[in-house]
Amino acid sequence: MRILVATDAWRPQVNGVVRSLESVAQAARRLGVEIDFLTPKDFCCVPMPTYREISLALASPRAVRRRLAQGYDHVHIATEGPIGLATRAVCLRDGRVFTTSFHTRFPEYIHARTGLPVDWSYAALRRFHNAGAGVMVATPSLARELDERGFRRLLRWSRGVDHDVFSPAAKVHLDLPRPLFLYAGRLAVEKNVEAFLALDLPGTKLVAGDGPARAALEARFPQAQFLGYRTPPELAAIYAACDVFVFPSRTDTFGVVLLEALACGLPVAAYPVTGPLDVIGASGAGALNDDLRAAALAALDIPRDAARAHALTFTWENCARQFLDNIAYARGAASLGGVGVAALRGSGEDRQPVGKGQIIQP
Repeated sequence: MRILVATDAWRPQVNGVVRSLESVAQAARRLGVEIDFLTPKDFCCVPMPTYREISLALASPRAVRRRLAQGYDHVHIATEGPIGLATRAVCLRDGRVFTTSFHTRFPEYIHARTGLPVDWSYAALRRFHNAGAGVMVATPSLARELDERGFRRLLRWSRGVDHDVFSPAAKVHLDLPRPLFLYAGRLAVEKNVEAFLALDLPGTKLVAGDGPARAALEARFPQAQFLGYRTPPELAAIYAACDVFVFPSRTDTFGVVLLEALACGLPVAAYPVTGPLDVIGASGAGALNDDLRAAALAALDIPRDAARAHALTFTWENCARQFLDNIAYARGAASLGGVGVAALRGSGEDRQPVGKGQIIQP
């Protein structure tokens, strides 16, 4: 089977979407499925002045159609940017079945920067995704939220982590006052990093990652240690050396960094919101609290073995199998006019998007 994934998010971007797509493709290859990508590298691009690592692809339906002519069994659209829009248009015009995935809360991000009402953006996204045969979402809580917003044919698609790269064995010595509280990820306004840096905590705060908010955060919080971008092995060594991973985001749809930290034996402190609620839940691998300081201090008492054990339940192979199951199910339901999906939906408080052979955890 050959699958083409259309995505506006691609290297040199460093984020959970890119890491997830690459990891799923590698795992799918071991299962005998080839996943190719249609990315900004396939088009002329215009650099975004605010985000130097992001370019706006000048995607044309004609170029997309030429790529599809190479012979693919299925098309999956991972993002809602120019490449996703062009691919969607071609699939609709040519009668191709396609699926999509909801990775990023663009309505909240746009609202944070421009004040545009989130309902307006969600209306556009709903129109985009509901045209496909299925919308893959990372967590049950996000699925319920999107269901309430009118998104249809929702399928759950969890995430994984490389347990060999992200391991307690990667630990290095950090000569800093302990305890060590770490944030890792993109430094941008929507990540709410200042909520972590403003906490009154003992020891040292560390920040790994880069982004448009870095300069302002460094100036505002000079006592924190800003480590910049780190490769996965370097990041694993930092995770393993710290005492608590603090995840201050209220808008992430999952948070792959949560799994990376846990796999290195690093307990998590976070708000009880979509992402942490689903990844941590009642596992005992982290502390969730609306008081982020209280969560960070409580996480100091969590055994590192508990964090690692929980991370071991998430694998990229299971993630890839779930992705492929979703595609098979969506294509089957589409051939029945969508009746198959609608028939499986419940009602009331127990209503949850479901699909054939869904695996939230291995």
